[in-house]
Amino acid sequence: MRNYKIFLLFYVLLSAAPSVYSQGDTASMRQISLNNFVVKENLLKNNKIAIIAADETEKPIESLNGTFQFSINGFQQELKFNDGVAVAPLPIDKSTFLYLRHENEAGVHGKLYYIYKKDDNLSPYKINWLVLILIPLGIIVLATLFRKFIIIGGIILVAFLIFNSKNGLGIPTFFDTVFDGLKGLF
Repeated sequence: MRNYKIFLLFYVLLSAAPSVYSQGDTASMRQISLNNFVVKENLLKNNKIAIIAADETEKPIESLNGTFQFSINGFQQELKFNDGVAVAPLPIDKSTFLYLRHENEAGVHGKLYYIYKKDDNLSPYKINWLVLILIPLGIIVLATLFRKFIIIGGIILVAFLIFNSKNGLGIPTFFDTVFDGLKGLF
């Protein structure tokens, strides 16, 4: 009878051990991926932007912690997220376009923002890729419809391109944003 009790105790311990380890392993192996983000002004008002991890409805994910690779205007940056928020390391001196891109297992997530700086305040405005296509196409269509508008349309188109390139939106960033938007459709 004594051997039976020892065997039963040994059997219970062995059968319980894998379930204990599997619960601990799944809790520690659980990862939250960064598939969406929102750009806001940093709360410290130090001319830096905060990148906030968000879900599909742009609700912040406060449980995200870790280091993620981002491309900020073509420069690779490691951003450390604490409670779902990371701060870009470089301050913003003047109004500029900011193209953020993050790549993970789920795909490439890129967004274009125009950061408007007035005094010590930064106001980020998200720019949809359709706007980048529709404005030049609209100018071209108006110029072809109205013959007198060709020169004015050309001047407006050149001014639009100069404004974009002066504020950090170069041709490669323009096409990256459009291609990322097109990939998102499919």
